[in-house]
Amino acid sequence: MEEESIYDLAIVGGGPAGLAAAIYAGRYKMKAVVISGSLGGTITYAHLVCNYPGFIEISGLELMNKVTAQVEALEVPIYYEKVMKIEKEGNIFIVNTDIRTFKAHKVILALGNTRRSLGLEREVELIGKGVSYCATCDAGFFKEKVVAVVGGADSAVTSALVLADIASKVYLIYRRDKLRAEPSWADLAIKNPKIEILFSTEITELLGEEKLTGVKFKNGKEISIDGLFVEIGSVPNTDMLKNLKVEVDNYGFIKVDRSQRTNIQGLFAAGDITDATYLKQVITSEAQGSIAAFEAYREFKVE
Repeated sequence: MEEESIYDLAIVGGGPAGLAAAIYAGRYKMKAVVISGSLGGTITYAHLVCNYPGFIEISGLELMNKVTAQVEALEVPIYYEKVMKIEKEGNIFIVNTDIRTFKAHKVILALGNTRRSLGLEREVELIGKGVSYCATCDAGFFKEKVVAVVGGADSAVTSALVLADIASKVYLIYRRDKLRAEPSWADLAIKNPKIEILFSTEITELLGEEKLTGVKFKNGKEISIDGLFVEIGSVPNTDMLKNLKVEVDNYGFIKVDRSQRTNIQGLFAAGDITDATYLKQVITSEAQGSIAAFEAYREFKVE
């Protein structure tokens, strides 16, 4: 039974990092398992991905379906279960889900992040129809169009600058009266003629039926836009790790070294949940997952 079997490697998370780790683990002939409530991660919400090598354009869902098929072809089992808690007893990790318990010598955490949303009505419905959470992914679809970015920290300001090179106009909407981004980034945004900063402003309603056509503010004013990029941060999915005392940075991202190792022996982390890079993309997550699986394999063979 699965409850009594000890795996070489348990991969917790089914996004790009976790699936890439599974591919490498499968090719290394490790006894591995993927445990995740769902597969694909946040990229599955992307209408089109145009910066992934090998494809001029492909939907996020289709891309992840291809990666999942590759994992299945390598006969790495996938359990669609919600992980509730992870513990360590001696040299063995205990992964408790809402259904069963898994044991493994090594674990790769690839739990990803949850993007903060505005919490507005129809926000989810309009994802891919004008609403986006990734300027790097979707900026190319708004050439010579009017867009808006919500937020005032580094991610929002840098997204506005990226969009300003492509769109005809960029509104930078922030609920406070001063940007929180690094001064150098903030200065570039303030001086950019294509960026209009709307301070002390909050969106209360998304306009448009089949696609986004504009937004309404708390003061009653409306503006017409073709795209809205929500850049108000993300929350690492680390709630079930409290018992392990995994070291994290000031923002809650798991600290890893160049081999994707955490401060816990035998525990690796990869993808958006880590502090490895600011570039949170499919390709960087997959690279980290691959490295983590390789290092877990090397470590396991040495032991």
